[in-house]
Amino acid sequence: MLIEILISTLIGILAGTITGLLPGIHINLVGTILVGLSATVFSMINPIYLISFIASMAITHTFIDFIPSIFLGCPDTETQLSVLPGHELLREGKGYEAVMLTAKGGILAIFVFIFLSFPLAFVFSKIYGLIHSAMFWVLLATSFLLIFTEKKRLVALFVFIISGLLGLCVLNSEIKEPLLPLLTGLFGSSMLVMSIKNKIQIPSQEITLPKNKMLKPIIGAVIASPLCAFLPGLGSGQAAILGNSISKTDKKGFLSLIGATNILVMGLSFVSLYAISKTRTGAAAAIQEIIGILSWKTLLVLMIVILISGIISFFLTKQLTKFCSEKIKKINYSFLSIATIIFLVTIVLFFSGIYGFLILIASTLTGIYCNSLQVKKTHMMGCLLIPTMLFYLLEMI
Repeated sequence: MLIEILISTLIGILAGTITGLLPGIHINLVGTILVGLSATVFSMINPIYLISFIASMAITHTFIDFIPSIFLGCPDTETQLSVLPGHELLREGKGYEAVMLTAKGGILAIFVFIFLSFPLAFVFSKIYGLIHSAMFWVLLATSFLLIFTEKKRLVALFVFIISGLLGLCVLNSEIKEPLLPLLTGLFGSSMLVMSIKNKIQIPSQEITLPKNKMLKPIIGAVIASPLCAFLPGLGSGQAAILGNSISKTDKKGFLSLIGATNILVMGLSFVSLYAISKTRTGAAAAIQEIIGILSWKTLLVLMIVILISGIISFFLTKQLTKFCSEKIKKINYSFLSIATIIFLVTIVLFFSGIYGFLILIASTLTGIYCNSLQVKKTHMMGCLLIPTMLFYLLEMI
């Protein structure tokens, strides 16, 4: 069994590398497909091998996904905050350093996750019942706390509300994979269109390893990540802002904080599944569909898988980022951005159809407008938070 788990882990690492490098291909999509196949094509495969594959893919994707986020400006929802500080370093010829800052935070977070998993599982199981009845107020307070970190608070509130209304319309539609065109437009294609318009020129990149201090970023990630792994509708973007508010750091430290936060939120989503039987990420939801209730022995297997995939992914990220840094100057950036947009449109049409394409256009225009207002892009996560808050408000009523 150990050999099979290791093989599943290595295949997951390969899959996560592909999903991480290709913008628009999210692990949630792969997880959804895998869940469908698990009842038919993969019905004879031991579920532990499938969930090992999903966990390793998720962790690898979380490491690798920063490469297109920083070099292309086409982020996933978990990496969208890295675009601004990452692009600043990219334009200074330090794109390699920017990605490695996130990877450095990620690899340290792997070991922190191993250490904290079971203690946090105990805490989650004890306090969830108390918080669940007040979930609407907790999410509302957290949302306003994030808005109050802005100087332009009314503008941030406007962005939060307008994206929330868009999210309500999309999530109440009957299209397949509604989050794909919604989030791709808000955080991906909108950034690409703006980069084409601004005619960004990428200078030659230096291959220098980061030397920043990691204590503050890790402290911020450790404090904020459990909240977002525990509460529905909150993602690692919000956790990073909360973490930075608690443990102030510079732009390089912030990149490390995002890298650490993404890994912790992903890992702790499996802990949340074990402790309270609730899923907070697509990967955890796929695992729940395949195996149902997560036992402590299965969680222990996942922890080992996460440790192995995290270490391998760190070195994969290092080599792939070096390759991209050496080749980016030779590539027509505008052409690459256009090609990426075409690829995203193709993915949306394939998974969500023509209505998904119309949602992609609407969310892209919304993203461009909200980006022009010069507040943090994470406020556009109102597209998920407002529907979630309304769900809990109706549950209270």
